[in-house]
Amino acid sequence: MQANDTNSKQALIERFKAFYKDVKHPKLDAIGDVYASNIKFRDPIHQVQGLAELHAYLSETCESVESGRFEFLDQLVGQDKAYIKWNMYFCHPKLGKETHVVRGMSQIQFDDRIYYHEDVYDMGQMIYEHVPVVGWAVKRLRQRLATEG
Repeated sequence: MQANDTNSKQALIERFKAFYKDVKHPKLDAIGDVYASNIKFRDPIHQVQGLAELHAYLSETCESVESGRFEFLDQLVGQDKAYIKWNMYFCHPKLGKETHVVRGMSQIQFDDRIYYHEDVYDMGQMIYEHVPVVGWAVKRLRQRLATEG
């Protein structure tokens, strides 16, 4: 592997992390510097394809949070893919005033830009645990499974 190739991959990974650093104000004007025009994006809630759809999805998502940030914990970068482990801290008006933390991982595939991005995280931790009756049930179920195992 050439040093130039390694440097360009590392630069792309750093642009990706900088793009998502602030959940409320992502660098949407730089979306084309990070993602290819044919990007396929998926997470537990949505699946979109193309820069315009991804831009619209991220704009809508970011407008709904009061604040948020990503903390990048670890990464494994290969020839044309990377796995990046993170914590997302966010405040959402429908989930109360406290800051919530969700652990997740992003799998990205790339050449000069990212053409595939999949986020994996626990929807229960993100949303369901914060809904009054459902949250109690999810937390109770987790406790039962932890003690029965």
